[in-house]
Amino acid sequence: MARVSQEHLDARRRQIIDGAIRCFTRNGFHATSMQDVLREVGLSAGAVYRYFSGKEELIGAIVGEAFGTIRGAFEDAAKQDPPPLPDKLLAHVLDTVLNGRVGGGSIEFPRLVLQVWAETLRNEGLATPLREGFADMRVAWGKLVDAYREAGLMPDDVDADAVARTMMALAQGFIAQQALFGDAKVEQLEAGLRALMRMEVPKVS
Repeated sequence: MARVSQEHLDARRRQIIDGAIRCFTRNGFHATSMQDVLREVGLSAGAVYRYFSGKEELIGAIVGEAFGTIRGAFEDAAKQDPPPLPDKLLAHVLDTVLNGRVGGGSIEFPRLVLQVWAETLRNEGLATPLREGFADMRVAWGKLVDAYREAGLMPDDVDADAVARTMMALAQGFIAQQALFGDAKVEQLEAGLRALMRMEVPKVS
């Protein structure tokens, strides 16, 4: 019997994840069954269950992939010398996740993220990887703050965790706007953040 290549296995897993994302985005987690996913990807139950034990594991894989993509974009930015300023950095990260592999495109990903956030309020199994991903992101931003300090772009007394939480809140808010209203543009966020960064307190004469 011929051995199945790793490339084939990876492609099949990708096919299942992409199909599940389309189903979840259209109908939500609760209204989507594994039978819906099977029909979407055109595979047998045995073929799909070889990779995922059920819907919960599929959702967890999607969440992990999304956080991995975001974390990787931040880590790549931290390696640049000097690192990009927050307006450019956040625009780059959001553009990466909105137009990259996760979620299949700029429309599906924000809607999927909102569903994940809502589901974590009742699903502890999903809440755990989300909390872990959030913690990882705070660490990644802490490294960026260190890079900003070394480049002389940020004072030494800046609270790294405060910066991390603020930038993550901006990203989350943008994703929520995109999912709910569909008119949010990365360029607008970049321009708005750049304007805020340029604010100065007037000198008292």
